[in-house]
Amino acid sequence: MKEDPQETPPDVRPGKLSAFFRGDGHYYPCILPAKIGFLFDLLLKLFYRGIHVNDAQTERIQQLKDRGIVVYTTKYKSDFEFLFYYTRFRQLRLPFPTIGFDYRFIFLQPLLHMVRMFTTHAAALFRRFSFPDPYRNGYLQDQLLGGRSALLSLIEKKGFYRRFVKSEVDPVRFLIKLQKKAGRPVFLVPTAMFFSRKPNRSIPTIIDILFGPEERPKRLRRWFTLLKNPGEVFAEVSEPLNLEEALASSELAGLSLDEQAREIRRKLILQTNRHRQSILGPVLKTREELKQSILTAERLQAFMKDHAKSKNIALHTVYRKANNHLEEIMAKYNIAVIRAGELGVRWLIRWMFEGVSYSRQEVEQVKMTAQKAPLVFIPCHKSHIDYLIISYILFHNHMPCPMIAAGKNLSFWPLGPFFRGSGAFFIRRTFRGAILYAKVFSEYIFRLLKEGFNLEFFIEGGRSRTGKLILPKLGLLSIILNAYKDGACEDLMFVPIFIGYDRVLEESAYLHELEGGQKEPENLRQVFKARKFLKKRYGRIYLNFHEPLSLNEIQSRMDLSISELAPKDFNAFTRNLGHRIIHAINSVSVVTPYALVASAVLAWPKERFSYEELSETVYTFMTHLTTQQARLSDTLLMDHQRAMEQVIEAYIQRKFIEQVAGDKETGFEDAVFLVNENRRPLLEYYKNNCIAFFVPAAYTAMAILQLDAFQFSTAELRDSYSLLQDLFKNEFAYDVEKSPETYVRKTLKALIDDAIIIPHPTLPDRYNVTSAGFRKLKLFARFLKPYLESYWVVLYFFSAHPQGEINAKDRIKRIQSLGNKMYKRREIDLKEALSKVNYSNAVDYFLYRGVRGSENQEEIEYYRDALERYRAILAK
Repeated sequence: MKEDPQETPPDVRPGKLSAFFRGDGHYYPCILPAKIGFLFDLLLKLFYRGIHVNDAQTERIQQLKDRGIVVYTTKYKSDFEFLFYYTRFRQLRLPFPTIGFDYRFIFLQPLLHMVRMFTTHAAALFRRFSFPDPYRNGYLQDQLLGGRSALLSLIEKKGFYRRFVKSEVDPVRFLIKLQKKAGRPVFLVPTAMFFSRKPNRSIPTIIDILFGPEERPKRLRRWFTLLKNPGEVFAEVSEPLNLEEALASSELAGLSLDEQAREIRRKLILQTNRHRQSILGPVLKTREELKQSILTAERLQAFMKDHAKSKNIALHTVYRKANNHLEEIMAKYNIAVIRAGELGVRWLIRWMFEGVSYSRQEVEQVKMTAQKAPLVFIPCHKSHIDYLIISYILFHNHMPCPMIAAGKNLSFWPLGPFFRGSGAFFIRRTFRGAILYAKVFSEYIFRLLKEGFNLEFFIEGGRSRTGKLILPKLGLLSIILNAYKDGACEDLMFVPIFIGYDRVLEESAYLHELEGGQKEPENLRQVFKARKFLKKRYGRIYLNFHEPLSLNEIQSRMDLSISELAPKDFNAFTRNLGHRIIHAINSVSVVTPYALVASAVLAWPKERFSYEELSETVYTFMTHLTTQQARLSDTLLMDHQRAMEQVIEAYIQRKFIEQVAGDKETGFEDAVFLVNENRRPLLEYYKNNCIAFFVPAAYTAMAILQLDAFQFSTAELRDSYSLLQDLFKNEFAYDVEKSPETYVRKTLKALIDDAIIIPHPTLPDRYNVTSAGFRKLKLFARFLKPYLESYWVVLYFFSAHPQGEINAKDRIKRIQSLGNKMYKRREIDLKEALSKVNYSNAVDYFLYRGVRGSENQEEIEYYRDALERYRAILAK
């Protein structure tokens, strides 16, 4: 059996004890034996037991073990940290450091080792007038090449003096020379230990002065923290630096050995600093200090002077208004408030939900990305608790809470101060007419990015009342891009996030608003009314992080620089990026059992359907979702049949559907269900949670059904697909870089996999619809029926009224009234088509396409023919 080099004691030639007295034995204070005494080992394990290490990060270290030599680095020299990594990594069977560059562990050595070390050093001093040097005699090199691991501290009190003035061996220089001989990589693994989650402050407290800052506490503060709050202390492992690759890079290849050593040390210190900032956030300045830096900025000063002159008002009046605007906007980040919020959200999740499903690997990837540039988190917006859940998950995984853009309507007491303390800054719904406010807000965003804060905002602008993603609102995104253009940061990392719920808290309010009711403004009364939610259970919460999108990489792929774009091209880039982000959120959406069953229920043209029919539809949709590589919830993956039955039970209990036949005591096998007509809009909401995965299939299915033939070609589908994609461009985002033909071909492949169509045996690029295929194609096409009917109502309205007869403010109300009449006359079938949001999107589309009133007959006839054609297909 091969001997583990980590378990090998320091080399000494057996039987030649005289070597000790010649000073030839290899015993050094910078090396601990791989095994120490049982009692001391037990004490170290007990002492460090409360310190947490990230499992995903330790897995990375495990992968390095067989690939090269592992050398850990810390920013500051610390026996405390060395002994922790020595103890904990040995427990985890990871490469653990036994060599401490420039460390001295004289009294931590076993007694026999200590005697031998004193003997050999005394003999060497007597014979050669110097102590043995493990650097120069090759012993450290042999031990590292033999498989031992080491730890190197980058900043030491006297380290620079010894290296620069006394010309002692620089450990980094030594490792570079070792790398050139090793034949395998030397991995430098930065580590950091945290004794608090508090951000560093620009002004130290008296505690910091007396007992050391929390980044580098003195012995008393360190021990006090560990003994009082052991769960507060944790260690992080950063991305390893491959020394072999670094030396081969163009940046270092032409430098001298000393220059390479300095550059490697600088890189490691910078990476450690960035890692610390990615955990704690940037240095937290006082509110007054931050405000002063914004209001006295050269760009804002010049603007305020011009503004005062153009408006003919006193400069001090402009200053006062700018100060008031900043007071209205600014967050008041406070770790104590965040701690209190963490406890509250944890209780909320345990009491009202069945937990949060998310990937720790995705969070870890986001943490690593945060070391490169400020993050801009961009979640979809389903509920008021979205930002609470996201901040909780980030903070729970050792990341700072981001600065969150919140609507000014949420600034009411008492929640406003709490949100400010949690990192929320407030933004008005519109900047119209508020030139000074807009400029102050832009400067605030610039300063946040300049300081290194992560941001979070909802690109949809507000909560989605329909369940699907709203098309992007580009105002704040444009402000952030302009801050980047002005030099606030070197890169920006956009992190699209999906957040979803089995059951959303605000569903009744959304139904009220969709049917034309007014949104109730947020106030203290709503806080008290929210108590009724605490009596219910809302299933699971789902959170997925898309791979971060680097702004620099996007510009590189598009071969442009936004700093050089004309305003029109900059607006186009912003719009393109907004759609890219929406598409990214859709791509990581989770399909829940509630969404899948709602989709199957609403896919049936009849009010009644059997359990068998519902089950077959769910299976068809699941097959399609699998081919689209959609993310399914754990319950669907484990047992989709049982998950479906649980949702049916929940929908019956909530009166969405009713069981009208079959034995209710023995199960659902012979059951027949009836949809509650008044609850269809809520089923539509949950269906829309997953509709993004079915839209290309719905467009393609409709294009096939329109041909009314068993055989077709790809080319025959292209025009109809393009028309539908354009017609509903205000409803469904799509990847702007993919053509309709690309979507069609991808969907056809999925339809082939489900045996809905089959390739023609002899003719290329032609397909036959199978006998069961027509029925399944209609299941997909019915995803579009509510939208077809909503747009039909709006087109009917335009055809009945000349342009200007009804003003824009009253238009939606008149369309809602018309829609209700058409529904009662059975001119449209679906109650969910009576959607205020759908009507608004349809109005915007038709106005854009030149339909402004009954006088636009040519345009009206074109869209009337298309809508009648598609509605007729679904009526068969």
